[in-house]
Amino acid sequence: MSTQEFATHEHISAVQRRSSVSASRLALGALLLRDVVVIRKDWAIFILRTIIQPFLLCFVFLFVFPKIGQSVGGGAGASAFATVLVAGVVGISIMFQGVQSVALQMAQDFGFTREIEDRVLAPCPIWLVAGEKVLSGALQGIISACLVLPIASVVHAKGVTAHLSVHWLILVTIVPLACIAMGSLGLVLGTSWEPRNIGLMFGFVILPITFLGGTYYQWTRLAPVKIGGFHWLQTVVLINPLIYVNEGMRAAFTNVPHMHLYIIYPVLIGFCVGFLSLGLRNFRRRVLS
Repeated sequence: MSTQEFATHEHISAVQRRSSVSASRLALGALLLRDVVVIRKDWAIFILRTIIQPFLLCFVFLFVFPKIGQSVGGGAGASAFATVLVAGVVGISIMFQGVQSVALQMAQDFGFTREIEDRVLAPCPIWLVAGEKVLSGALQGIISACLVLPIASVVHAKGVTAHLSVHWLILVTIVPLACIAMGSLGLVLGTSWEPRNIGLMFGFVILPITFLGGTYYQWTRLAPVKIGGFHWLQTVVLINPLIYVNEGMRAAFTNVPHMHLYIIYPVLIGFCVGFLSLGLRNFRRRVLS
């Protein structure tokens, strides 16, 4: 091959690469735009889905319980509990948004109608279609955090105050990271469970994650639960990604004791990489089966 022919071949290859990247970028934008249109069309359902559980949690624990004098959220420690709970409510909202917007959508796409086949016909790699779902779920998680925090901050009984202190550097880094991690978890769950069994997922996976994810308590407060000298519960919950999300929210929104940031950030990044790798592999297997 002459020098001129080689240069021409390289130029054609470069043009083809640019065309492929451009087509993938346009397809990704179109897929995201479609999700935006769907949310705009059903914005009332999206808002209700986002705020109903956090509102009920705050209403019961921070308004009803102090009113009736219950020990959880009542008495002298009501404000301290409110501070812990508000950050946990933001974290659990991000988790549920990731699961609902990605896993449940995947169950529908892989269902009887096989709607996913329309998506993978887009001029982009298969993995980019799955990545768009995670990105869409992460963006919805950020929106949910913006909606939930004001509600969780004001829904409480008289005399109960959540002492919030926003740490902006932590906030602008931990919230997107948590949203990506939870969106990736939704991808794993949505591609691992058959559509007909998606209801079982909430009982076997989501429920344990929720109650052992530190929504209602700090991870540091689990130390007294032990057998002999072994802090077994504090150790077991470390496999739960929600514990790191909630502890990160407490670091971002409060001054209460929390897990060290040099643990939270690397572990959340690890969950992002692990969930994305597993989810993309499952997605490709399900699409090509």
